[in-house]
Amino acid sequence: MPLGLRKKKTKSRENSTLVENEEFGGHVGGSGQKSVVNGAGLPPPPVSLRPKLVFHTQLAHGSPTGRIEGFTNVKELYAKIAEAFNLSTPEILFCTLNTHKIDMEKLLGGQIGLEDFIFAHVKGLKKEVEVYKAEDALGLTITDNGAGYAFIKRIKEGSVVDAVKVICVGDHIECINGKNIVGSRHYEVARMLKDLPRDQTFTLKLVEPMKAFEMLEPRSKGRETWWGEQDRHRQRNAEVAVERPRDCRGNAN
Repeated sequence: MPLGLRKKKTKSRENSTLVENEEFGGHVGGSGQKSVVNGAGLPPPPVSLRPKLVFHTQLAHGSPTGRIEGFTNVKELYAKIAEAFNLSTPEILFCTLNTHKIDMEKLLGGQIGLEDFIFAHVKGLKKEVEVYKAEDALGLTITDNGAGYAFIKRIKEGSVVDAVKVICVGDHIECINGKNIVGSRHYEVARMLKDLPRDQTFTLKLVEPMKAFEMLEPRSKGRETWWGEQDRHRQRNAEVAVERPRDCRGNAN
């Protein structure tokens, strides 16, 4: 997915979505293929004469600040971030702009502003969860990072998945019923989930983004026993079975 450059930060939702629009006229680093004329009626200078665009980045769970440049698409961006922090590229799940939090409204989209700060979310705890599909719709919205990882963007309140509190926004869906789906697009994963038979249990293997200590909090607040339950959940590799919820409406899309 190519990345474009915007001069100023905007709140346009088109810039905050990761996969809904993948065609952009310009690329970071000046690799756009269209002939563009500037205000003086002259073509842009050759790539070798253009100033280098340098961006600042950190790992979302905490790290020193790195400097990256010379990328034109998401895969190259992830490779640059991995190089800056001595990681393997597949460790990066997704990026947010100007916040270290798992904020789906701040997802890296097709454009980056010159003042944007890039936070990379890397793989953390692995979870294996059993879910009873009590309704046709699971209540999930799926997106992907443009580099082969699908993850959960939204969970509808009161839905089948909302009843499974160990499933969280930002979780990467790695396997469905033992089938590895790495490399699948978001719409393919949504279709797989929709096609699962109703009134049966299915298994998800998930990878949650690594979190800083202050970000470790339950999705469902107000339960004093949750931390003890979470410890047990971690010890048994997150093998969780859930019972049929009473009110389950939503869409896996």
